[in-house]
Amino acid sequence: MATLLDASALTSGRKRRINPVPTEGDNGVYTQSWFPVCLSDEVEVGKLTGREFLGGRIVIYRDTAGVAHVVSAFCPHLGADLSVGDVVGDNVRCPFHHWEYNSHGRCVRTKVGDPAPGAAALFKFPTLERFGMIFAFNGEEPLFDFPSPYPYADDDLLMITRRALVIDCDGWVFSANTPDMQHLKALHGVSFLHEDPHSLVRWHEWGFDYDFEGVTGEDKGSAPLSWKLGIYGSNIFYQMGTHTDRWYGVLVPFGCMRPNKSEVFMTILTTKGDGSPEAIAKAEGFLDEMMRFEQSILNEDSPILNSIHYKPGTLTKSDKSLARFLDFMRAYPRAHPSADFID
Repeated sequence: MATLLDASALTSGRKRRINPVPTEGDNGVYTQSWFPVCLSDEVEVGKLTGREFLGGRIVIYRDTAGVAHVVSAFCPHLGADLSVGDVVGDNVRCPFHHWEYNSHGRCVRTKVGDPAPGAAALFKFPTLERFGMIFAFNGEEPLFDFPSPYPYADDDLLMITRRALVIDCDGWVFSANTPDMQHLKALHGVSFLHEDPHSLVRWHEWGFDYDFEGVTGEDKGSAPLSWKLGIYGSNIFYQMGTHTDRWYGVLVPFGCMRPNKSEVFMTILTTKGDGSPEAIAKAEGFLDEMMRFEQSILNEDSPILNSIHYKPGTLTKSDKSLARFLDFMRAYPRAHPSADFID
C-alpha cells in the first residue's frame, strides 16, 4: 500500500510535458511537399485512376504523349466522380453529362453544346514522374524541385519500386525516425562506430542529411554499414551506401491519404554494372535481397507507428537532431489550395 501512495505522490499535480507539432490536416492545411499518389504502372494511357489524397479525392491519367497529370476528382458541374469517367484524347470526360476538361483542368466542351462555363475548372496539381512513381505537389506551384540525391544518372540505375505498407500516422512522423538516434540504436539495433552523429548532420532549407559508420544488430548479421541518410521536405526519406561492397540506394516517400493515414512507397536502386545480361541478373538478385532487408526495417517500425500518439515531450541529449527536426516541422509551410475542389 505504501508503494501505491509513493507512486501517487510522485505524479501528484504534474502534467505531461508536450511541445506539439501540427498534424496533417490541422486547421485544414497540410505540409507542402511532393507526395507519391500511385505507381507509374498503375496508370495507362486512356485510363483514369482514382486515389485518396489530402483527405479528398483525385484522378491520375496520362495524355496521348504519355505524360502523367493529377487533377481533382469531382466535376464542378454536379460533383460526379471523374474516376469513373473516361479519357478522350488529352481530355478527362465526366461520366454524368460528358463535360470535358483539358490537361490544365479547364472545361473545354459540354456534350449538349452549351458554352463551357469559365468558372468550371478542376484543381491541377504540379505533377512529376520519377523512380516508378507519380508525385503530386500540395500547392499551386512547387516550393522546391524533387530531390536528386544519388551520384548516378537515372539511366545508369536499375530499380524496383513497390507499395510497402499503409500506416496510421502522418508521413512526417515516419520521417522523424531518421534524426532519432535513439530509435536507430534501440529499435533497429544499429551500433555507431563513433559518437552519435549529431555534429555530422547537414541542414538545408528543405531538410537534412548525414553520413555514419556502424554495424547492424546480430539479428541482421552484424553487417557493416556506411550510409548516408536524409529527409527532403516533410515526407521523402532517402538512403545510400554499400552492402557487401555493392552500392545501393533507397527512396521511401510517404503519401498523404488523409490525416493520420499514409501510404509508404519504396524504391531500391543499384548500378547496372557493365550492362551485360549477367550483370543485370546479378543486380536484380541484389535488389530483391535489399528490398527484403529494407522491408524488414519498415516492418519493425509499422506496429509502433500504427498505434503511436506522437507528442514530443521530455527529450534528452541523444535527441539533439530529433529536436531540431521537430522545430523544422513546426515552422514547415502548410497550405491546402485544393480543398474546395477535392472534398
